[in-house]
Amino acid sequence: MVEIISKRDGPRREDMQVKRLIEQNRSTIVRLADQISGGGYSASRKPRQQPKAEGLIIHVGGSAAPVAEAKPSIQVTMNGRVISKDQNTGRQLHHIGDIRNRGGDQIFVLATKQNGFFSPVDETVAEALAGLDGSRLAATYTEEELAADIGAKLGID
Repeated sequence: MVEIISKRDGPRREDMQVKRLIEQNRSTIVRLADQISGGGYSASRKPRQQPKAEGLIIHVGGSAAPVAEAKPSIQVTMNGRVISKDQNTGRQLHHIGDIRNRGGDQIFVLATKQNGFFSPVDETVAEALAGLDGSRLAATYTEEELAADIGAKLGID
């Protein structure tokens, strides 16, 4: 035996009952929504009127402040990353390499594909710093001296 179930025309009886219940209790629902949201519900339902500016010509184009030219410096971070950063904003410009522990020694590893880095430094930077790749840090050669040498080879003061 086959039963054919077809959709009735019009809304379901249960939907009409719920809609009627919501309409009958609308004031209570709005009051509770305002209490929970601190009045934000009713405020969001009101249409906002924006003041009209008559006779004014407003032009918005780009940022108001001029962008300062980046002033790079070389820094060795606390987690052993060697980066160039902008002294004006403090933002990182480039990742140059890492200081890694190999066999008990602290070694500078240049960020190249050969050393396993996903985003290597440019070829010109890699060529300039190739002599420092694998440099061993010790009491006689510190992180500050490494940063100064990298800055000197890249022409960064």
